Amino acid sequence: MVAESQSTPTLHTTEHTFAAGSETFTYTALAGWQTLYEREKPVAEIFHVAYLRQGSLPVSGRPLTFVFNGGPGAASAYLHMGALGPKRIQFGPRGSLPPSPVRVVDNAESWLQFSDLVFIDPVGTGFSRALPKDKENADPSKAGDPPKSASPEPAGKAEDPPKEAPFWDVERDLKSLGEFIQGFLSRQKRWLSPIFIAGESYGGFRVARLAKELQSKFGVGLSGAILISPAIEFSLLETTDYNLTTWATLFPSYVASAAHHGLSGWGEDLGVLLPKAEGFAQQQLLPLLAMGEAMPETERQRIYQELAAGIGLSPEYVAQQGGRIKATSFARELLRPQRQVLGLYDASVTAVDPFPDRPTFEGSDPTLDGLDRLFTAAINSHLRDTLQVDTELTYHLLNFEVFKAWQFNQKGEFKQGFIGAMDELRTSMALNPHMRVNIHHGFYDLVTPYFASNHLVDLMKLDPRLKANLTLQHYRGGHMFYTWDPSRLEWFAAMQKLYREAVPLDAA
Repeated sequence: MVAESQSTPTLHTTEHTFAAGSETFTYTALAGWQTLYEREKPVAEIFHVAYLRQGSLPVSGRPLTFVFNGGPGAASAYLHMGALGPKRIQFGPRGSLPPSPVRVVDNAESWLQFSDLVFIDPVGTGFSRALPKDKENADPSKAGDPPKSASPEPAGKAEDPPKEAPFWDVERDLKSLGEFIQGFLSRQKRWLSPIFIAGESYGGFRVARLAKELQSKFGVGLSGAILISPAIEFSLLETTDYNLTTWATLFPSYVASAAHHGLSGWGEDLGVLLPKAEGFAQQQLLPLLAMGEAMPETERQRIYQELAAGIGLSPEYVAQQGGRIKATSFARELLRPQRQVLGLYDASVTAVDPFPDRPTFEGSDPTLDGLDRLFTAAINSHLRDTLQVDTELTYHLLNFEVFKAWQFNQKGEFKQGFIGAMDELRTSMALNPHMRVNIHHGFYDLVTPYFASNHLVDLMKLDPRLKANLTLQHYRGGHMFYTWDPSRLEWFAAMQKLYREAVPLDAA
C-alpha cells in the first residue's frame, strides 16, 4: 500500500529545447527522487530522470517508456547518455573510445522524438538509496554517502550489510521497479498513456520478467517490451564440459569478430558468414560436443579444422580445447601475436595486453573498464550542471557491491539451477496479445551473444497469432551496439517503426 510521503523528496524541474533535423520542440526534465514504501513506511528513494515532451499530443496519448540498465548494480546512465536521452556521449564512428575529457553532444537519435522517457536507477545505483530506519523522512539529496568507520571492526565480527542489501534480490528488485512505475503513473497522471519498458543486459532479464509482473501484479498494461543485449536464461552464460548449448551460441559471434579483424577464413561478408556460422553451430558443433570421443577421430578433426578457420585460431589450439573456446580465451588468443586483446563486451575494440608473458589475461577489459571514465563524467555533468541536481551523493555508475551481493534465488519456488525469464516472457505475450516484443543485440558481443536469443526464440513455440509481435534484429557493434553511428541510426529507425505500429492512431 502506498502512503503519502511526510517529506516530499527533492524534484528538480528544468525546461529545454530539442532540435535535430526538422524536429524542434520543448521538453521538461524532471530529475529527483520518488519514495518507495513498505507497509506504509518509506524505505527507499529511487532516483530517476524523466523527459516529457511539450505540446505534441494530449498527455494521455503520448507513449511513455521506462528505461533501466542491468548489472545487476548498473545505473541507467548507459542507455541515458549512450543512446536514448536528448544528450549523448560522442564516440568514434564505429564505437571507439575517445580521449578524455568526454564530449557530450545533442542526440539526433533520441527516443524523445516518439516517446516520453523515464530513466530509473535501482536501489544502490546512481543516486538511489535505502533510507535508514531512524531517518526515514530525510531528504536523500542531502544525505551523502555513509562515512567509513574510523575504527576497524573487532576480529571475527562481520560488518553490517549495507542498508540497501534487502533490495539486492531478484524478486524485491522487480517489486521495487513495479512500485516505482505505479507511483510515477499516478503522480504524473499517465495511467492512460501507451506504456513501454526497455532494459539492457540484466535489464533485459528485468524486462522479460516485468512484462508479466507489471500486468498481473501491478495492473500496468504494456504496448511494448524492448530487450537490449539481454541475458534471458542464465544457463546460457555458463561454459562447462557438460553444457553444450552455450558453446554453440557463442560461435557465430566468434566468427563475426574474427571477420571484423580480417582473420576469418570464411570471408568478411556478415550476410553470408552468419547464416553459415549459425548452421555450423547447430549441425556440426553441437553433435561434436554431444558425442565427444564417441565421434570418429577423422570426423572430429575435420570439424576442428573448419571451426578453426571460421574463428581465426589454429586447428591445434581448437583441438586441444575440444572445440570449447571460452570467450576470455578467444579474446586473448585472436590477436595475441600483435600483443592485442579484444573487449569481451565488444570484440571489435582492442587494447594492448599489459602482461603478454602470463598464461592468462590479467589486464582490464578494454570495453567495460574503458567506459567508466566516459559515462561517469558525462552523467555527473549532465545531472549536476544541465539538470541542476544539487546533491552530496556519489553517483554509482556500476556498483560492484550490488553485483557481488545479489541474490538470484526465486523465493517461494522449489526450482534449482540457473534462473531464467523466458517462461515469463512467453506468458506475458499470451496474457497481452497486443504487446510488441523487440530483442536486439550486437554481433561482436561475447557476453550476451545474439545467437543465444535467436536460439531461445526458436524454442518459444509461439502461437502463429503471436509470432508477428516478436522481432529479433541485430547490428554491427557489441553489447552497446548503439555506440556505432550506423547501428544507432538503424536501431533508431527500427524503434520509430515499433512505436508507430504499437500505438494505434486513435490513441495518439
